[in-house]
Amino acid sequence: MRVLIVADEASARTALANVLTMRSDVEGFESASDAAEALDKMSTDSYDAVLLDVNMPEVSGLELLERIRATHHQIPAIVFVTAHQPQALKAFELQADDVVLKPFITERIDKALDVVSRRAANERAARLLEILSQARGLSQQQPTRIAIKSKGRIRLINPKDVIMVQAQGNYVLLQRDSESHLLRESISVLAEKLRTYGFIRIHKSVLVNCSCVEEIYHLQTGVYGLRLKGGRELTVTRTYRQNLKSLADFWIDSFPGLCNRKNGSTPVVLEKIGRP
Repeated sequence: MRVLIVADEASARTALANVLTMRSDVEGFESASDAAEALDKMSTDSYDAVLLDVNMPEVSGLELLERIRATHHQIPAIVFVTAHQPQALKAFELQADDVVLKPFITERIDKALDVVSRRAANERAARLLEILSQARGLSQQQPTRIAIKSKGRIRLINPKDVIMVQAQGNYVLLQRDSESHLLRESISVLAEKLRTYGFIRIHKSVLVNCSCVEEIYHLQTGVYGLRLKGGRELTVTRTYRQNLKSLADFWIDSFPGLCNRKNGSTPVVLEKIGRP
């Protein structure tokens, strides 16, 4: 946990710092000599606990606590340190986590910090559970689907099921394993809409699903070819050659390293590493 010491007396700050130095659960601590410095530090950093002297000039520890509550959404644990019994009672009325009377002993400060440490650990665990719960909720959401109009009906299709998209005049053909859908749309519009779903353009008239590409090969004509799942092969024009880089998260070799094989092409080992 991280701790802020707030006390106007240097001797008190040193004594509290010595206690914190001996604790393994204290990740770090800082000191402030008055309320203004404390508020400044708390505006740029977060703390799990504040060891706060009640009797300080100008702005007392009690007044500082009220300012902290008015300006901070998350309030650290507050342990007051005071030599006056009435101030201790007032601190408890303000719902401080603990109050230590001067002259304090190390064991008493340690006891207060033990309580603070458990609270900090519980709050961190609660925040972690909340984050995990949110992540689990996101993972359980329905998969993303695209809606297309086909023969008077609206079909809901998972983008992963679309292997390629091919322009046909004023229409485009969405090709899946089992069926195809002819839509009145431009290839450029679909290229933009499907880009976030892992589709790349390899020809002015063709989009392919990256997860369906199983092999890239270099042709003797200087262009590249693709083999899709199911065996279909397509040519990548020079204009869209750079798009091939997005087919894999990393490359073992680069494009210039390809060489021609006897039948006119050399495969790049890409199988099973295309983006899902």
